[in-house]
Amino acid sequence: MAKTIVVCGYGPGISSAVAEKFGAQGFAVALVARSAERLADGVKALEAKGIKAAAFPTDLGAPAAVKALVAKVREKLGAISILHWNAYATAAGDVLTADAAALHSIFDIAVTGLLTAVQEALPDLKAGGSVLVTNGGLLFDDPKVDEMAVKYNLMGLSIANAAKHKLVSMLAQKLKADGIYVGEVIVTGSVRGSAFDQGNANLDGATVAQKFWDLHSARKDTVAKV
Repeated sequence: MAKTIVVCGYGPGISSAVAEKFGAQGFAVALVARSAERLADGVKALEAKGIKAAAFPTDLGAPAAVKALVAKVREKLGAISILHWNAYATAAGDVLTADAAALHSIFDIAVTGLLTAVQEALPDLKAGGSVLVTNGGLLFDDPKVDEMAVKYNLMGLSIANAAKHKLVSMLAQKLKADGIYVGEVIVTGSVRGSAFDQGNANLDGATVAQKFWDLHSARKDTVAKV
């Protein structure tokens, strides 16, 4: 049976490694991001490895665009087996000076976009599918974490991560009766090649991708940390 994974928020680092890992396991891969050029390069790289892939340029913070995305993927690659949400926004770094649009945008990506994608893909996912979510250590309710978020102007991302974590937990409870697995990998370091790599990154994307594969395969624990 054909299998398709939708990688939302495609770029270097985690999502690239997830696309390769699941593609190597026989999944067709839908790559999703705003940049058509980045997606085209990603498709070429995957096809060079013998992986079936297609690009879907999309604004993942726009619900109407996300709904259209799911329909396009289904039409081109078939039913969606796995939804991987790797998208995030770093707007509203300082929440005291951020305007309403910036504050809204961080939740559009972290919560509204993710939830819209799940809602639209639900008929497919009920056939034993998975929802896999990337999150970051800024979600933790800890004074040192909050100090870091303030210091590096990542306050908006920290709040969005916390909201996304809560959503993942509730989705895991809500969807298990339908046979849908929901899992989250919380990345507590920086990933080589990613936007957060300042030359001292301590994690490989492949390590995170393997963790996602382990969660999807075991379908037991909701959260894993790397």
